[in-house]
This record gives sequence, C-alpha cells and structure tokens, in this order.
Amino acid sequence: MIREICKDKMFLAMKAERATEQDLQTARDLLETLEHHRDGCVGMAANMIGVCKRIIAFDNGGEYMVMFNPEIVKKSGPYQAEEGCLSLEGVRSAGRWKTIKVRWQNEKFQERQKTFSGWTAQIIQHEIDHCDGILI
Repeated sequence: MIREICKDKMFLAMKAERATEQDLQTARDLLETLEHHRDGCVGMAANMIGVCKRIIAFDNGGEYMVMFNPEIVKKSGPYQAEEGCLSLEGVRSAGRWKTIKVRWQNEKFQERQKTFSGWTAQIIQHEIDHCDGILI
C-alpha cells in the first residue's frame, strides 16, 4: 500500500526500533511508496511512512533493495554532500563516506554484509541516518 510521507520532525527524530519478521508488510508498503515517488526519490526509511522501525528501501543500480536493521560497520573516504528529502523541505549539507560496509538482514532475516560505494553508498547513509533519528 502506498503510504503518506511523514513530515513530523519530532517523529522523524526518534531512533527506530529493530525490525522483526512481523514488519514484512511495512517493508512492502515502503517499497510501494518508494516506487510511487521514483521520479523524485531514490531511497526511503520506514519512519518516512510513519513506522519507527529499522527498515530501508533504496535504488541499488536500477533494482530496489530492502534492508532490515542495517548498520554501517566500516567506512572510508569522507566528503560533504548536498541532499534533499521527501520528509523535509530544501537541500542540506551532509557528511558522507565514499565507501561503506553494511551489515543487515534480508527479508528472511538472514544476516548479510556488503560493501557499497559512490551514489548507492550515499543513499544508504541517508536512510540509515533516518533510522538513527538524524535529520539532515
């Protein structure tokens, strides 16, 4: 189901709880909402649709990917980026890393790890910030 975009800064600033298998529908809703906004959005976190859980969805080189309970375990190459967000107005500066290694769980809650770089790494960092209650 396509969900409304949350713009409540107090809610968005809350740190998300760990996702469980009971949150699979939230992940489906997150993907549908992201696809609906594909013209102006490349990634979303569950709190952007009003659910305070550690779930992100993003464009991974043309295919959408979902991560449950993502965390960055290694990072290198700091730089400054300018980013926008569907939940917030305007564009803001954000500190990012060129390369990140992420640990997460897939839809079967099996642990995965992968290194991402460039644009995809930047998207993931933005969405993990949402999970951590960080507003850019």
